[in-house]
Amino acid sequence: AYVVQVTNAHDVSKALQFAQEHHLDVAVVGGGHSTSGSSSTDGGLVVDLTKMRNVTVDYANKTITAQGGTIWEDVDYAAAKYGLATVGGTVNHTGVGGLTLGGGYGWLTGKYGLTIDNLLAAEVVLADGRIVQTSESENPDLFWALRGAGQSFGVATSFTFRGYKQENSVYGGLLVFKPDALEKVVEFANWLVKSTEGESGMVVGIGAPAPARKVSVLTIIFYNGDQAKAREYFAALFALEPMADLTREMPYRDVNAMFNTVSTHGDRKTQKGSAFSVPLSTSLARTLLTDYTKFINDVPDAVKSIVLMEFFSQRQVNKVSQTAMSFANRGEHNNILFSTRWVGDKNDKTCRDWTRTMGQKVNEELKKDLTGDGVGQYGNYDALKKQYDPKNVFNKGAGKFSL
Repeated sequence: AYVVQVTNAHDVSKALQFAQEHHLDVAVVGGGHSTSGSSSTDGGLVVDLTKMRNVTVDYANKTITAQGGTIWEDVDYAAAKYGLATVGGTVNHTGVGGLTLGGGYGWLTGKYGLTIDNLLAAEVVLADGRIVQTSESENPDLFWALRGAGQSFGVATSFTFRGYKQENSVYGGLLVFKPDALEKVVEFANWLVKSTEGESGMVVGIGAPAPARKVSVLTIIFYNGDQAKAREYFAALFALEPMADLTREMPYRDVNAMFNTVSTHGDRKTQKGSAFSVPLSTSLARTLLTDYTKFINDVPDAVKSIVLMEFFSQRQVNKVSQTAMSFANRGEHNNILFSTRWVGDKNDKTCRDWTRTMGQKVNEELKKDLTGDGVGQYGNYDALKKQYDPKNVFNKGAGKFSL
């Protein structure tokens, strides 16, 4: 493929026009976190935004503006200089663009909603090369489409987010439990979702961490407050006697690095996202652990794979109408991710098949609780797609998970 390293919206415009003049497939790379090939193309043109990583903060208006190639670490550190934060991904080397345009969950979701709920404006380069500004008052139909399905409408070269005061430290980190603690951990996580006022969150994982590589229950916790309050809030979880406790008090700017150790670059990868209704069935959680254990026993080269279940309050998320944006996944459910990674192409089919099967298994459970409220969104999407990208130049997409 051809790769164009752009530095501004005008470069992007020229690249898109060149691609169409020469009938080249187009891919856009920001953080490059996609495992589905969305950030690459075979024989086409890659619009590489990675040199566009400037972040500016307007403290008076409490806004944070990030260029299209920024990663969340850029945003977190720039905002922290002013005692501000916004809802960002839980892995800080994730691209701002991909996460935002797909919806975006993070540790502050319980308090402030989705990333797109805090998006105030965006600059977009359309398929025909036009550079447009979008917000609730400027090109509002395109702004509606960007918030949930943005990868399908253009190249976002700038995002402006609402910032919030975040001057206090937070508490969080990894707790590792034996497999027999799974049901109790899930019961606590279910309680957290229903009881929290947005100050806390939790991710429950099933994995085999180094160095022992034994199947364990991995729990990452978050509390927007100091250690004393956090330890009191999570007392019932600590009472389950974790094998390892790597939790600590830290500045908010560091909290989105907690997952970096389980989301490193390299290896062969595939991912499948789904969702589950809260409370999560402990029997389903046990089934997932059993299936995971069998999988890594059968495919030892896939021992770095992990299953992640998010437990964030959806109160703020659900205060926004299902039709307010193209994002149509609001409800009383949380995300689950099967993140499979392995070594060697001999395991490609086995690993991809397992990941797909696990996603389907959770989807069947979720169908029992879904209402179909978001189905009507497609009509709006289809009409706007024909208006802004009739040739389907932007034919690759991404997901909504916080990673």
